[in-house]
Amino acid sequence: MKISEWLSELKSRNPLLYSGGLANLIVLVPCFILFFSDDRTVTGINAWIKPIKFLISVAIYLWTFGWLLHYVKNQRNKMFISWGILICMVVENVLVIMQAARGVPSHFNIHSAFDGMVFGIMGMFIGINTFLIFYTLVLFFTKAVSSPPNMLIAWRVGLLLFLVGGISGGLMVTHLSHTYGASDGGPGLPLLNWSTVAGDIRSAHFITLHGLQVIPLFAWFISKKTSHSTWATLSFFIFYSLICIALHMIALSGRPLISI
Repeated sequence: MKISEWLSELKSRNPLLYSGGLANLIVLVPCFILFFSDDRTVTGINAWIKPIKFLISVAIYLWTFGWLLHYVKNQRNKMFISWGILICMVVENVLVIMQAARGVPSHFNIHSAFDGMVFGIMGMFIGINTFLIFYTLVLFFTKAVSSPPNMLIAWRVGLLLFLVGGISGGLMVTHLSHTYGASDGGPGLPLLNWSTVAGDIRSAHFITLHGLQVIPLFAWFISKKTSHSTWATLSFFIFYSLICIALHMIALSGRPLISI
């Protein structure tokens, strides 16, 4: 399937989340312009890198849910989840962009009452979003969802990994940083900015969350190659999960994923 065909199908499946994802990509344009014109830094990197990363990630997230919610039979459930995650992500990105414009960190920032309030609001909406993910996962384990068996398993384990990925997010909140063995803001990989001198839980967080896309894509691909696609998908899920566990262990031990 061509990208244009996929986008057309996505739009017909869930116009709301299709438009939400598209809006994120449109907002990327001024953020890219500011990236090149504004030389202020936050925790050692250009202030606009974080909004850029969030806008791209949220667009992928909204489009993924726009696709998978097609398999939920009840229209009320579809719209409840769609509107819920869209509102949560709009709040999240508005606050990330606002803090970038102010030249201060959006996450783990409790240096003033206002910044602490912003971080608290973000945490509250992430909590709501987590509930919506859990609710979606429950639906995918009931007869409320209709999908080909292989893809049903892929969506189930992908949603489970996405939910588990929130644990590393919680670790960052309790630690009030994402770096283990050093302070935030040190040397990091280009764009991603994952620490190259200490452990960085963001790498594990990123890979675990995006299991929601990787595993269904693998399931779709392998279903065209073999009649044993269900077992292949489950095997890949186990392999992918072991990678996620290893990445968490590396980060929490204070070791960088890649040393430069």
